Amino acid sequence: MDLLIPDKVHDESRQGEALILEPVGKHNGRKLYIESYGCAMNFSDSEIVASILAEKGFETTSDFNNADVIFINTCSIRENAEVRVRNRLKEFAGAKFRNPGMVVGVLGCMAERLKAKFLEEEKLVDVVVGPDAYRDLPNLIEQVDSGQRAVNVLLSREETYADISPVRLNSNGINAFVSIMRGCDNMCSFCVVPFTRGRERSRDAYSVVAECKDLFDKGYREVTLLGQNVDSYKWTKPHPALSKGEGSEEDGKVLSFGEDLGEAPEVVNFANLLEMVALVSPELRVRFSTSHPKDITDEVLHTIAKYENICNYIHLPVQSGNSRILDIMNRTYDREWYMNRIDAIRRIIPECAISTDVITGFCTETEDEHNDTVTMMDYVKYDFAYMFKYSERPGTLAAKRYADDIPEEIKQRRLAQIVAKQQEYSFYRMQARIGKVEKVLIEGYSKKSDKDYCGRSDQNAMVIFPVSENYKPGQYVNVLVERTTSATLIGTIVD
Repeated sequence: MDLLIPDKVHDESRQGEALILEPVGKHNGRKLYIESYGCAMNFSDSEIVASILAEKGFETTSDFNNADVIFINTCSIRENAEVRVRNRLKEFAGAKFRNPGMVVGVLGCMAERLKAKFLEEEKLVDVVVGPDAYRDLPNLIEQVDSGQRAVNVLLSREETYADISPVRLNSNGINAFVSIMRGCDNMCSFCVVPFTRGRERSRDAYSVVAECKDLFDKGYREVTLLGQNVDSYKWTKPHPALSKGEGSEEDGKVLSFGEDLGEAPEVVNFANLLEMVALVSPELRVRFSTSHPKDITDEVLHTIAKYENICNYIHLPVQSGNSRILDIMNRTYDREWYMNRIDAIRRIIPECAISTDVITGFCTETEDEHNDTVTMMDYVKYDFAYMFKYSERPGTLAAKRYADDIPEEIKQRRLAQIVAKQQEYSFYRMQARIGKVEKVLIEGYSKKSDKDYCGRSDQNAMVIFPVSENYKPGQYVNVLVERTTSATLIGTIVD
């Protein structure tokens, strides 16, 4: 089914991906293997882990059998994630049997919930580390080397890793993720993120802009600002006399860059940050993910409209089109509020593409309430969508409060209806681009042919077009759209 989104929240082509990076500094003789699952934030976290351990002399390997330290960066969102991780750990156990000095660890979102099971009951791992404790990894590895099991799953209200320059893993040198915040304060009843990643905190705005500028200077031409809820980004500039942390006078590197751009406001919101990043260079494309309907403001929309290099694409998860279901999901908005935000996007950014998340078969959902989701899709006509049937996640409010009472066959039927509806609208949106000229950032060769380039349009659609000797990856080209699939534009370069 041709409904894939190029920067989808869970990029299936990257699940289980092992990272490889160039050696940094002096090698300590030990090899590291990191395998990542889940969302873009998890892959970004693996880059932070790689940076921390590279500074300690670790080199990477693509074969876990050759590794001295193995980490699996985990995700708790998907129902089958725990099974996949456990099966993978059993494979690693075989390698550890052959190499008893090997260290095996679990990182990320599963760490807190499964620490006792993985460490003590099943004895599958030596070390368990949560998303806010990666700085402690060298110490934890030393503990394991001395014969102890090690664990640090403490969540932080301050940690943003703002001072760590991530090693870019398996990068094309053109697109990069930049984390702007960590954690989440939205207690959606179906979601584990607040429990696995902690409370929301925003990263120093100057450090975000400095990272984006550094990426641009290294040849990158697109950044995606990452957060569980980017629209609630809020960073308050520390008073120099009171703080010696990030952004203070003691931190000359950060402030000197801020002075290059002009001073930021005392309180930087997401609209301000978007503008600061857009001003790095008109040649640097800016994307972001994910927005929350309760927080996306007209100020953000006007900022997107103001700068040509901020892409006209917003991922705005609806989850359900019914107000009662939204209430028990604890989404803190209703159907009318969401439609108001859609109307604002259409009014302020007429060419903006909109994608969404949909959950079918949530607890107690009736057929009429499901139909409200169907009519919401008719109202918005989304360009893309991530669609799931509800699966109960342990520890969530929904698991404690509501019975998962919709039969599996009904969930599946409702999901099939939603998928068919989205396929119709994805094709409708793509067809509307025929005859138009799209500005495309060339990312590389098409997956199917080295005679074609691929890249994304401003609206985040994948565009395929014949290779031209006059252009190379990392450059912008204008492509006349001649035909489409439901998620891909196909055309030729025009001057």
